[in-house]
Amino acid sequence: MAAAGAAQVHEECTIKPLFIKGPSLGVRLLALTVLSVVLMVTDARLNVLQPVRAQLGMILMPLYYVAELPVRAWENVQTQLTSRADLIAENERLRAESLLTQRKLQKLAALTEQNVRLRELLNSSSLVDERVLVAELVGVDPNPFTQRIMIDKGERDGVFLGQPVLDATGLMGQVVEVMPFNSRVLLLTDVSHSLPVQVNRNGLRAIATGTGTSDWLELRHVSDTADIRIGDIMVSSGLGQRFPAGYPVGRVISVEQDPAEPFSIVKVAPTAQLNRSRYLLLVFSPESAYGDVFPALKLDQTAASDGPVPAPKVPDAGGASSETVEPAATEEGSDDAP
Repeated sequence: MAAAGAAQVHEECTIKPLFIKGPSLGVRLLALTVLSVVLMVTDARLNVLQPVRAQLGMILMPLYYVAELPVRAWENVQTQLTSRADLIAENERLRAESLLTQRKLQKLAALTEQNVRLRELLNSSSLVDERVLVAELVGVDPNPFTQRIMIDKGERDGVFLGQPVLDATGLMGQVVEVMPFNSRVLLLTDVSHSLPVQVNRNGLRAIATGTGTSDWLELRHVSDTADIRIGDIMVSSGLGQRFPAGYPVGRVISVEQDPAEPFSIVKVAPTAQLNRSRYLLLVFSPESAYGDVFPALKLDQTAASDGPVPAPKVPDAGGASSETVEPAATEEGSDDAP
């Protein structure tokens, strides 16, 4: 009896473990790593997670809106606190800019009429207006090795893969992923992006490739004898039928020639404000295979002519328009941007 009582007391005094020991931390880390690699390979090769990303993008849309609430509130406070003197100064500045813009529009009207007449003489296709859709930037890819942004327009707005995107000063990139309410845009400066361009001064064609930094692009395979100078404006050539022809891409900032190398090293600074622009334009260009899928907004010219005109292009360095007269029927080649 005494032995049985002692055993019972010992059993009652034994402390049961609170936590059950599971797999070690290293085993769990290895399992999660393998699972992550499998998911990345599956998504990259088979593209089976596209519906999941689309649904997650739709679910996270309210979070983007909530994250922007402090910024919007601060902007409203700043607007309310703006002094009367600042408003008067801004009003005078805007009035002066409006006069300059009206003068430029008058020149663009004359150039457009001249362009139409030359196209008729060349028996080429008539001028077709390019429709645009205004979008707002809602996110930037945090990966330092990619140059991507997210906009607030998606499949339900008529956005399609490969659609050109530009801001008020030049081309920015193209749409690479479309979700119901959002889209991702690959910028021109991404290392995986290439764009057929030409020198606006003499029509010399080249390929502008991203360098991974938003400061400059690189022109590939430019011979040492090519007529290209610092200050030359590069515009889209329209080859590949992805980007409309004639839109500004950048300005040449450096031309380095090495006798030991067969090609020159040409650097181009983008004209688009890749790190500053908040409102963008999605171009529904007739040069693209998807140019007529959505009745987007039309940019009507403020001039005596009632006919449609292309989206405006920035003027050349000398103050005159950099729009070139080139028949649409001459666009050929397959140097399509990825």
